[in-house]
Amino acid sequence: MAGPHDGGPGGALRRDQFTFGPLEEGEALVEPILGSWEANVDHALARSPIDVCSSRGEDVVVLGNLGVVRVLKVNAGSRDAQVREGDLCLLLPFGVLDRFGYAELAYAYDAPHTIGLLAKRSKMDVRLLLPVPDGTAYSLPQWATYGRYFTAWDNWRKAYGCWRTQVADDDPANHLVFGWGGGVAFAELMLAKRAGFRVAMTAGSDERVAFLRENGITPVDRRRFPALSLPTREERADRDRHQRRRTSVEAFLAVVDELSDGHGVAIFVDNIGEPLYDVTLNALAREGVVTTCGWKAGMRLSHLRGAECISRHIHVNTHVWRLPDSPGIRDFQEAEGWIAPKGSDVIYDFDRVPELADDYANGRIGSYFPLYRVNPL
Repeated sequence: MAGPHDGGPGGALRRDQFTFGPLEEGEALVEPILGSWEANVDHALARSPIDVCSSRGEDVVVLGNLGVVRVLKVNAGSRDAQVREGDLCLLLPFGVLDRFGYAELAYAYDAPHTIGLLAKRSKMDVRLLLPVPDGTAYSLPQWATYGRYFTAWDNWRKAYGCWRTQVADDDPANHLVFGWGGGVAFAELMLAKRAGFRVAMTAGSDERVAFLRENGITPVDRRRFPALSLPTREERADRDRHQRRRTSVEAFLAVVDELSDGHGVAIFVDNIGEPLYDVTLNALAREGVVTTCGWKAGMRLSHLRGAECISRHIHVNTHVWRLPDSPGIRDFQEAEGWIAPKGSDVIYDFDRVPELADDYANGRIGSYFPLYRVNPL
């Protein structure tokens, strides 16, 4: 990605050669195999909520911070390297860590001097490379979706733990966990289902409705509520638009009441943000938790603090996960099969990455797990 641009997200990408210095101590030369197209790439191309080039003070940024790489060479130096030449590894997207192991800046996003996976070769700190399990039962495309699952793991553990501080003994089967949609929400609802909750999620296409149903999640067809989002700035003076929204919200809340026996949502996974935030809060049960680890459609939120206090609502906000937890999450995925269902991904070749960028931004991808192939396996 380089310089200002006009047009769609794909137009912000420029294919070119770039150079980087020799391997320093503790670095590995890698060959990216598969990359996962994440919301942070879309945000970077849109230059919102930040312009990562300006933030990093760099004219050119190589994006792509989640995917599978092949290790070509390791300069371990004095460090105890956990990877060897030839290993297939997951890239952990940690640029700058805080003292507890959480990310302050994301690799190949707002962390300066980090080189992402949208390149035929790259180099990175060996501490960010987590080997794919030997003899794994799962395909490389399934593993390439790990970022959504690792993020969901961390967010779910925090949200569920908070919910249990107020609802200590009741059976989860009496409670509904709901998600607005997306790969992270899907992974999180699969954990909620394992924990015994009722689970439901919105979907906006026949393909996604069928996918949710096949995986034991009650699909709620988003197309039934066409005016659910907040009116845009241009629509704010349109009284008919506001009435259509009221109709959509009432219809949606009626569905939530039916699914929850009239109690509302116990844990609401909302990674959308501003356009639907008021609906999220209205759908939430007493002692409910609204949990988020993303802000796909808006970061600025407002609510009535008194109403939230009286309803004993807990708001959980997480970002990425804790670096030392990564091996344990990977091992849980391998042992329990909590991983993207086989064949649920869609893969774009490297030459089609600009097309992928535009398709993702315009909602033309049916899969929750869009990937791009950089080099052959």
